[in-house]
Amino acid sequence: MSRRSFVLVGATLASTLGLGLVGCGGSGSTSTSTDSSASSDSSASSANLSGSVTAVGSTALQPLVEAAAEQFMEKNPGVQVTVQGGGSGQGITQIAAGSVQIGDSDVFAESKLDNPDDAKKLKDNQVCVVGMGPIVNPDVTVDDLTLDQLKSIFTGEVTNWKDLGGSDEDITVINRASGSGTRATFEDAVLGDTKVPDSFKPQEQDSSGTVVKMVASTKGAISYVAFSYYDETTKALKVGGVEPKEENVETNDWTIWAYEHMYTSTSPDDATKAFIDYMLSDDVQGSLVEQTGYIPITGMKVTRDADGNVTNK
Repeated sequence: MSRRSFVLVGATLASTLGLGLVGCGGSGSTSTSTDSSASSDSSASSANLSGSVTAVGSTALQPLVEAAAEQFMEKNPGVQVTVQGGGSGQGITQIAAGSVQIGDSDVFAESKLDNPDDAKKLKDNQVCVVGMGPIVNPDVTVDDLTLDQLKSIFTGEVTNWKDLGGSDEDITVINRASGSGTRATFEDAVLGDTKVPDSFKPQEQDSSGTVVKMVASTKGAISYVAFSYYDETTKALKVGGVEPKEENVETNDWTIWAYEHMYTSTSPDDATKAFIDYMLSDDVQGSLVEQTGYIPITGMKVTRDADGNVTNK
């Protein structure tokens, strides 16, 4: 019987547990490349290692962490790893509160917390890069939108596909919930400083998986997800003539992307440290990252800081 134990948790979990947003986050120290001490078979695996690790947060990162956790538990039968969703805001909130061992996030923790200086209390382990982009219901005839056109959709300015070169069909916008790192990444790239009118209130969904299902089943629908959630039930759009592909993310020609962070305390327990080491090992970085639709950090031709500044490597 599989030992895999994964629970997708809605964004309301934090309130259910009585947790408020704690003023803490950011990147005290950062791991961005494979740690040679965490080689694929030795240092990340120990018959004597035991404990439990709970990773909460980004649903964009969730498929990779789930897959890695299953492999890690096979190598370390004394450790139970539970992976939960809920959004990046929740992941940062809970790791900052000390309620979980790992907070998964699509965004730098500084952007989610009241006091960015509290970043020193956390360690930012950057495990990969994720590309994100708009998806539509397959009946939508539009294949390519500019950033300005996307902005007009997600601010409610344009409400019919015919105004964007498509058929006469209402546009149904589906957003991720507030606190989602995917939403924050998409809005930073597409909306910039433009404020969404209070009168525009599209529906919101708590997870990327639910977004895909809603877009696939709703005529005229549009939303956004990580590349790892692209499938045949929806249609991925080009943006400004650029295809949503790994090589375009690596050069920043495709500008909707983010680092995937796995925040821990600065002094994690042995089981948590071993799991993070495994995430940075060849087992994950050398194969699983790309197999599950993510981009190795080592392939990036650019870097981006917490303020959004992009520089060439």
